[in-house]
Amino acid sequence: MIHTRPLGLVLCLLMMWLLSAPAHADVANALGANLEVALITYGPGETYWERFGHNALQLRDTVSGESVNFNYGEFDFNQQDFFLNFARGRMNYLMGAAFTDEDESYYIDTGRSITRQRLALDAAQAAALRDFLLWNLRPENRGYNYDYYVDNCATRVRDALDRVLGGALKAQLATRPGDMTYRQQTLRLMRAQPALMLLLDLGLGPYADHPLTLWQESFVPMVLQRAVGEVHIGAHALAADSEIVSANRLDTPPAHAPDLRGPLALAGVAIALALLAARRYWPTGFALLGMLFALAAGLVGVLLLGLWTLTTHHSAWANANLLLFNPLAWLLLPTLWRARQGVIAPRLIDGVVALQMLAGMVAVALHLLPGVVQQNQPWLLFALPIWLALARSLRQPKVQ
Repeated sequence: MIHTRPLGLVLCLLMMWLLSAPAHADVANALGANLEVALITYGPGETYWERFGHNALQLRDTVSGESVNFNYGEFDFNQQDFFLNFARGRMNYLMGAAFTDEDESYYIDTGRSITRQRLALDAAQAAALRDFLLWNLRPENRGYNYDYYVDNCATRVRDALDRVLGGALKAQLATRPGDMTYRQQTLRLMRAQPALMLLLDLGLGPYADHPLTLWQESFVPMVLQRAVGEVHIGAHALAADSEIVSANRLDTPPAHAPDLRGPLALAGVAIALALLAARRYWPTGFALLGMLFALAAGLVGVLLLGLWTLTTHHSAWANANLLLFNPLAWLLLPTLWRARQGVIAPRLIDGVVALQMLAGMVAVALHLLPGVVQQNQPWLLFALPIWLALARSLRQPKVQ
């Protein structure tokens, strides 16, 4: 979804281009009847920020042949406090533009697909889109607050098209159900990076599981490409034709989101059995494994709580996984270490374990209640066997 380039250089070149526009025929001053508009869709890349793909709007002057791609996915790691703002959910992104050959060469070189859909806009619509994009490209207008799901490179392109179509795009897409939720699309597209995929799934709250319309699901560039291909304006298809400019040479994301329930359930049961066996035959191993889980559970809980209370990452708010992973686990660390010597947990720890088991029961109950949307079954299946094994083991002295 994101594209980077030397922003200062590009902006300087763009301003020179715009200032010189009246002197010759080009996209900036072409008649609407001479403007050809296309939706460009770039397939997923190999880097994690490229996994969702990318969109651009292409404007070509059929008289001069000049062609420019406008996109909304540029950022700069060198921006002041970039990583701090990213962590807070305050992501400052930029609109950019480049001549088509220059823009597309990067995607061709890296093996990412390029699909071009020529759009059937009339002269007035094409001119209005050009004027809006040039206005949006001005230094005072090109920045915006990026959101992965509701305000990104695809939704900005979608909204620009909807603007010149008088709301016709949204009117059609908002009445059609989407195929997947935010969570499912995220897991599907991040499948090639399993560790990051699991972290994202763990961190997503109920917001990510609400059913989507096709309008909402078009936050994914490839979904927007498909959706635009299904839209009709009057008696005519919005996408007049479609062509593959450059074929994909990378691994293609799966068609469906992976089902994490089986793998995480097996992992949870395996860790639980290892804890029970180690408690009996290798107390030091039990202490180390138990402490590792408690440390991780507490850290995850702090991160989930921070995402909810200290950031604007609303897709992570009210995460029910806090009932399974929370800082209470850190209270078990001293007892787990002493368990290698066969020491029975004190009553305070009995209370902590009981409270955690109650939290686990609440998590299950919440999941079963009607109207609860968060799909965290994989983490329930992972965490509950481990907590049960710890609860049992901490009440048993070491076997001599």
